[in-house]
Amino acid sequence: MPTFDITSEVDMQEVRNAVDQASREIVNRFDFKGTDSSIELGEDAIAMESASEDRLAALRQVLEEKMVRRNVSLKALDYGDVTEASGGRARQSAALSVGISSDKSKELNKFIKALGIKGVSSSTQGEQLRVQGKKRDTLQEVIAALKGEDFEIPLQFGNFRD
Repeated sequence: MPTFDITSEVDMQEVRNAVDQASREIVNRFDFKGTDSSIELGEDAIAMESASEDRLAALRQVLEEKMVRRNVSLKALDYGDVTEASGGRARQSAALSVGISSDKSKELNKFIKALGIKGVSSSTQGEQLRVQGKKRDTLQEVIAALKGEDFEIPLQFGNFRD
């Protein structure tokens, strides 16, 4: 019986490279001179700080450009609220969402069942979903339908077996 797995992962090396490139760019850009802006990668989040909210928005845009250039999905970033730091500075963090949560896996299972394709079933296995079908073509239909829908997390389809 053909199967495939649905996962939601982020290449941390590419995220690290994107943050490093963004950090180097804000040091050299004229519009960031004197704002003492910074961007740092933590364990599971990216911390950004700048002199004002508009400079923070520009910093976020630089980060997003670097992430897109390195083929990291922006859906993996979950931005927190902008908070005031000391001295009128603005601070924001972007959490990196890795893995499929139980709520998202229920939503994905419900979507797959709602497709109404005969012989296709899905089950949650930790932070991934396994989809089984009687035919390879039906599994390809499921993949196409999932790619056409927005679930607010990056989805990868792998481990396709006949």
